[in-house]
Amino acid sequence: MNYILFDNNRLDLLPFTHTRAVADIRCGILTMRERWEKHLGETTATLTQDYLSPLYPAPNTNGDLYVNGGVAASADLVKEIRALSAGEKLVKDDLVIAARVQNSINTLADLHKTIATLSPRQANTAMWSLQHIWDIFSLNEKAIREDFTLLTTGRKSHPLPANITVTGAENIFIEEGAVINAGVIINATTGPVYIGKDAEIMEGCIIRGSLAICEHAVLKMGAKVYTGTTLGPGCKAGGEISNVVFFANSNKGHDGFLGNAVVGEWCNLGADTNCSNLKNNYDEVKIWSEQSNKLVRTGLTFCGLLMGDHSKCGINTMFNTGTVVGVSANIYGGSFPDKFIPSFSWGGSEGMVTYQFDKAMETANRMMARRDKSLSDAELKVYRHIFDAATATRP
Repeated sequence: MNYILFDNNRLDLLPFTHTRAVADIRCGILTMRERWEKHLGETTATLTQDYLSPLYPAPNTNGDLYVNGGVAASADLVKEIRALSAGEKLVKDDLVIAARVQNSINTLADLHKTIATLSPRQANTAMWSLQHIWDIFSLNEKAIREDFTLLTTGRKSHPLPANITVTGAENIFIEEGAVINAGVIINATTGPVYIGKDAEIMEGCIIRGSLAICEHAVLKMGAKVYTGTTLGPGCKAGGEISNVVFFANSNKGHDGFLGNAVVGEWCNLGADTNCSNLKNNYDEVKIWSEQSNKLVRTGLTFCGLLMGDHSKCGINTMFNTGTVVGVSANIYGGSFPDKFIPSFSWGGSEGMVTYQFDKAMETANRMMARRDKSLSDAELKVYRHIFDAATATRP
């Protein structure tokens, strides 16, 4: 049986779905795909937007189980999906979770047309999914707890070092090669703390679970980290951080506050960058929707920065509450920039110009080279598509 993860409500998850399928969003310790593959015990394929398809092997799309990539996997949900008969779809209210399709599917549009004709079966399992961009951080603590159980049950943690202060040691799991230096304080009574393979917590950090530090990630000296935070693989973070999801290979290496936020891959926040996550009047936060081309309500009092892949900001940058930054933007200056910064923008509060494609890609490759990586031809095509779409209407 082939399992194909398909995009659903992708436009509500921009800017992160500019550069990836919905299934490759990180929420918790794992991405949505990694969680499905752990529960399924199978490798998954992908059905996504045409321009993103070069990033993924072409799936065998004939007589397969299609699974909503934005739905969080669970053992019970997998049982219900596997029980589907040909021509049935598993739904929760109006949300399609999975569909068993017999005919050949070539595009997302084909799939959605086919799903509309299938017989619905209501799911009995409690579940959650990514419906809006802010769900990524809002649901992150829940996801960390579920992933911690999934990854650690039946396994033994590497030992805690003697030169740190710990409460709730039973809720801490340390993978092989992880290093925790002297003077670290960890309170895991408030939630689990997962420290991935070859990750490092430098001296003097203060941690309050739940927290996920993924493989090769680094928490810098003296960092203060609050509940519901994930440092994805290869990330480096310092300063004060609260309920933030870093996808992978991004840096916030210095002091400054970041809360209720999502930072994509290959981003860099300059020293003393500060991001508001609460309005002065305590009102509901609104954010800019690229899909609707207007401000939309989040229903949240706390909502900070949402920054797409390969975007950067300079030293002492200030971001207002609920700021959305697109892909490959370069932001600097001493005052608040706009609350929506389109992809491939260069500048700050005094104005923005287009960040030229070749220059942006040079910067991306220079950053990636520090981790012995570079942009593939397929990735360059994807970024060219995003650039052309973002700049088509600019003067």
